[in-house]
Amino acid sequence: MRFDPLKMKDWEIAYEAEKNMKTVYQLGEELELTEEELLPYGHYIAKIDYQKVFERLKNRLNGKYIDITAITPTPLGEGKTTTLIGLVQGLGKRGKKVIGTMRQPSSGPIFNIKGGAAGGGLSQVIPLDKFSLGLTGDINAVMNAHNLAMVALTARMQHEANYSDEILAKKGLKRLNIDSKRVEMGWVIDFCAQALRHIVIGLGGKMDGYPMESKFYISGASEVMAILAIAKNLKDLRKRIGKIVVALDRYGNPITTEDLEVAGAMTALLVDALNPNLVQTIEGQPVLVHTGPFGNIALGQSSVIADYIALKLGDYVVTESGFAADIGFEKFWNVKCRISGLVPDAVVIVATIRALKCHGGAPVPKSGSSIPKEYFEENLKWIKKGCENLLHCINIVRKSGINPVVCINKFYTDTKKELDFVKKFCEDLGVRVAFSEHWLKGGEGALELADAVIDASKEISQFKFLYELDEPVKKRIEKIAKEIYGAEGVIYSSAAEEKIKLIERDEELKKMPICMAKTHLSLSDDPGKKGVPKEWQLRIRDVLIYRGSGFIVPVAGEIKLMPGTGSDPAYRRIDVDLDTGKVKGLF
Repeated sequence: MRFDPLKMKDWEIAYEAEKNMKTVYQLGEELELTEEELLPYGHYIAKIDYQKVFERLKNRLNGKYIDITAITPTPLGEGKTTTLIGLVQGLGKRGKKVIGTMRQPSSGPIFNIKGGAAGGGLSQVIPLDKFSLGLTGDINAVMNAHNLAMVALTARMQHEANYSDEILAKKGLKRLNIDSKRVEMGWVIDFCAQALRHIVIGLGGKMDGYPMESKFYISGASEVMAILAIAKNLKDLRKRIGKIVVALDRYGNPITTEDLEVAGAMTALLVDALNPNLVQTIEGQPVLVHTGPFGNIALGQSSVIADYIALKLGDYVVTESGFAADIGFEKFWNVKCRISGLVPDAVVIVATIRALKCHGGAPVPKSGSSIPKEYFEENLKWIKKGCENLLHCINIVRKSGINPVVCINKFYTDTKKELDFVKKFCEDLGVRVAFSEHWLKGGEGALELADAVIDASKEISQFKFLYELDEPVKKRIEKIAKEIYGAEGVIYSSAAEEKIKLIERDEELKKMPICMAKTHLSLSDDPGKKGVPKEWQLRIRDVLIYRGSGFIVPVAGEIKLMPGTGSDPAYRRIDVDLDTGKVKGLF
């Protein structure tokens, strides 16, 4: 390929590659989709009618299922999405019919410090601007559906405050006695907006709403997004949407979207969003993009529907679970696989020399800042210490019954001694290890990784869940804290204790899987603790009940469900070429 990642910016490479990209009709033909199954959005993006594909291919055997996870990352990330794309390209180079399944990027990070999520270098998804800036509108549909529930709630509260039971009855309404101090939901927006974390709404006169405290989450943290990720079909989606608990009444009973008579309208906004989106790598392999990001505060997985479709259409399917093995893979393993019934054939742990140095004692790099000079200097002492985190993540995956493949995502600044040390460390553990230079060389640079994954996927795993759903809620939380994070125990706030008591009294709630909300920057709940922290306790300050998606969500430490925008956000460098209309500055 004629592009040089060392001299060109990611968006420049993407736009050059787009000059020769396949149309969705070509991709559809390669995937053997029928004309009715392909729903084009222009020439280079399409949705896939999942129902028609399911019906036609329901008896076809599934392809191999590969999950990408990572060691605990630095604030700069370690190229997990880039590795997913690189592996797809590498398997494509090996002649495999391969499909990637990944999440749609949020506008929050894209316009903030992190930037885009289309990969990087010679391993990217295109068309870049459409992929990064809304795609086919799924996240907007989630936001609108979520916020419609809040519109229904706040309008009902206003009407109940202003009208008698008799007048409400004439309007066909029954008084719900909503407790304004026990509203469980907030609003959502797809930006990092710290000013909206704690707000007061309904100020003005009695026709201006109901005065109360409220809040905003980022869109990826919406329960509606979680439901979109796990719904198996439209009936399942509608049922789950109707179970969303918006508030409690004055007696502690749940008020659902069904009670507010808004669940049907919410579902109507999501019908098209239930179909996965089809795009491609810069080397022309198909990628299905569906549902949102934020593995630390939400499920953080590509959708069950996208994975089902891809496994029928491809011989190999590569997916990604958000953030590191302690968060993303744990949720993939104990939540997504439990719901979907799918079992991975191989798991890849992405590691970088940079992250190992960070966990070994090097200065922690900051988002939006240049990498400290120490990272460009050979330091085997830091690497050795940092490998403790790699070992911990290997052991997490092994607890699922799968022996992982370690991918050393090579940077051009890594030294031979550093790379050889990590390789031997993995080999001594009996773990497959492969170097990959996909960022620099695309699929050609990922051939060693592709071969390792092909080999690993031939093994028959002893896949098993970490916990059973009939175990008490606290026991399951503590099992995750101790066996996955390495905590000595768990400390619960009084609010969390009350929520758990409520859950344990409900036969349906108490058997729901655990979906932890925790920082991705540490195995602990403190982002400043690197490596493998010792002698610490996991602090659970709240427990969210996602009755619709079927999750119990313990909130650990100071994790924010609405991130903040930094002082040097990416939107300062994004603009439009007024001659071509192309967006420039995306990264």
